[in-house]
Amino acid sequence: MSVNFRTARAEDVPLIVAMIADDAIAAARQGAYGDEHRAAFEVIDADPNNELIVAELDGEVVGTMQLTYIPGISRRGALRMQIEAVRIDSALRGRGLGHQMMEWAVERGRARGCALVQLTTDKARKDAHRFYDSLGFVASHEGYKLALS
Repeated sequence: MSVNFRTARAEDVPLIVAMIADDAIAAARQGAYGDEHRAAFEVIDADPNNELIVAELDGEVVGTMQLTYIPGISRRGALRMQIEAVRIDSALRGRGLGHQMMEWAVERGRARGCALVQLTTDKARKDAHRFYDSLGFVASHEGYKLALS
């Protein structure tokens, strides 16, 4: 399967929101597409350190991820890439699309000069853990979050 990757457009956002919400963990916190998603897209789209990416198969959007480039003082001033909200259309999972998407993202980070690619995944997502392990990611840190709203 040959997948094309591109920057998301405003008209892609409803489908992106639906893909993100298409699982039991995210469904409760995602909500239906609305003004807050449109506003978030505008901020992401205007920020050169953020990219909302879609994967297309035969002209149809079948995957998404957000890439954020984070400059830092640690690691000798290294630039790192954070990968968030990785999703593949549920009907197409298990066919290698996620693998292609992640390889593309890693190469994108390398091309931007990133020294590190990082991501977080919910502790309950055992299949995702196996997937990221298979790509060479290492669960080297414990993550913490504090909800502010």
